[in-house]
Amino acid sequence: MIPRISLRQALADPALLGGVLEGESWKPWRTLLLAAMGEELTEDERPVFKKFTGREREPGRRVEEFVGVKGRRAGGSYAGGKVVIPYLAGLCQHPSLVRGERGVLLCVAADQRQADVILDYADASFRASPVLSQLIEGRTQRELRLNNGIDIEVRAADYRRLRGLTFIAVIADEVAFWSSDFSANPDDEILNAVRPGLATTGGPLFMISSPYARRGELWRVFQRHYGAAGDPQIMVAKGSSREFNATLLQSVVDRAYERDPAAASAEYGAEFRRDIESFVAIEAVTACVSRGVYERAPQRGVVYSAFVDPSGGSADAMTLAIGHRDHARQVVVIDALREVAPPFSPEKAVEQFASLLRTYNCFKVVGDRFAGDWPVEVFGKFGVQYEQSAAPKSDLYRDLLASLNSQRVDLLDHPKIISELCALERRTSRGGRDSIDHPPGGYDDVANVIAGVAAALTSDPGTDYLEFCNRFNGSTEADRDGVEAWRRLRDFAYVSTGGAVRLW
Repeated sequence: MIPRISLRQALADPALLGGVLEGESWKPWRTLLLAAMGEELTEDERPVFKKFTGREREPGRRVEEFVGVKGRRAGGSYAGGKVVIPYLAGLCQHPSLVRGERGVLLCVAADQRQADVILDYADASFRASPVLSQLIEGRTQRELRLNNGIDIEVRAADYRRLRGLTFIAVIADEVAFWSSDFSANPDDEILNAVRPGLATTGGPLFMISSPYARRGELWRVFQRHYGAAGDPQIMVAKGSSREFNATLLQSVVDRAYERDPAAASAEYGAEFRRDIESFVAIEAVTACVSRGVYERAPQRGVVYSAFVDPSGGSADAMTLAIGHRDHARQVVVIDALREVAPPFSPEKAVEQFASLLRTYNCFKVVGDRFAGDWPVEVFGKFGVQYEQSAAPKSDLYRDLLASLNSQRVDLLDHPKIISELCALERRTSRGGRDSIDHPPGGYDDVANVIAGVAAALTSDPGTDYLEFCNRFNGSTEADRDGVEAWRRLRDFAYVSTGGAVRLW
């Protein structure tokens, strides 16, 4: 990458990027971006650089990676969209691109809406410049195409569509909050996918994000490279919301700290949270997965349990898991998993679930007690008894952890099982109580039903008797007697265990 003009000159030229980062409040971003591009700082800029990076002097050459750990409302997305994108795409040459090859400046955001906002910033910056506006060849919802062979693309976090492209630069916006239905570590997967595409052009990677938990790529890079001991080619800056943006009212920050000091220290103070940790390691989950097994057919003589996470059909998915206990191996086996994504008709979803339950000879399902009475009524309409779970979700997850770590659960090869379980977080409240839940913007509908089935099958006081029932039901005598024998067995099970076991 070869600059046609320095960034400092571009920011001073009204025909280019002049006026974009003007004023004292934009001095931190202006200083850091100049340093990241390898430009020399002035004497009054160096104290700012040292304050945010912990380093005495600027790197003196363009860095390979720039990491900005900042508070909310700090202007990171604005600086990336208004300055970084138009400068790298419009005011730099990329001689490593072969004739006919189009380079891609990629911006990946936590969701498509935020990605679109950044593209709007870049588009506005190009159109406001008499020079840069001449480069615009066309605009679509997700792409700004330039006549110099560069495409500016914005995407939500999804590593599956990023391989094989040649990138002139990549901006990872709010990388600490990336989530995915298909990956337990979307930040690692995505950055591992784009870095080879940057190697061809030598383009820079920009990670600009508010911090969250002490894990993930943002935390690892910050921990290794912040301060004077870090790699000179990886420049890490850190500052609170008001340090980056002095126009943000102090009263806004103060009220946030009053409401939740731990959350506010991350959102406005740019401090990685100490009260959040990963619930389970990905190695523990993947060790429990039966690779290539996507569903297990119903077996004669096996007693199944089911757990459902109901939904009204407009926001969350509705999920169902069915499983049984393998007494020979002493493990809980997940046999079937269903998920109905919104929007959907709750009654239609229940009808589908009831049909599946019947194939497993399962006429009772346990579910979330916070769903109200409608699941009881609707499941009952289709011949299935709905029982509300006595245990809260956090307790189900806590009980599941031991089974995962000891490989006493046999999971299906389903990407959402892995991604949702690995994304679960353990939070410690100010009162010292732990809770386990999905991260902000994430989901745990699939993880919830897996935990529910596992809890039912590991805590059942009639487990030994169930093993006897399974053997009896699979015998030739039960086959001959048919339904009547099964009914006698069901009633005997209920009476002999004092109501602890009911075979429906």
